Amino acid sequence: MKCTVCKHGETKSGTVSVTLERKGTTLVFREVPAMVCDNCGEVYHDAAVSAQLMHRAEEAVRA
Repeated sequence: MKCTVCKHGETKSGTVSVTLERKGTTLVFREVPAMVCDNCGEVYHDAAVSAQLMHRAEEAVRA
């Protein structure tokens, strides 16, 4: 897919680290599946991955 940010790069399947802050806690998720622009590095996650990240973040904050 063409990158919607830089309009020049193509996205490639890969993994990234995602940092989230929830209620004063910083969470780092590693090896998260993503599509990454080969030109600017913009990261895209599909809806299922985003939902899973939010679910895991909520669980971690509750623990």
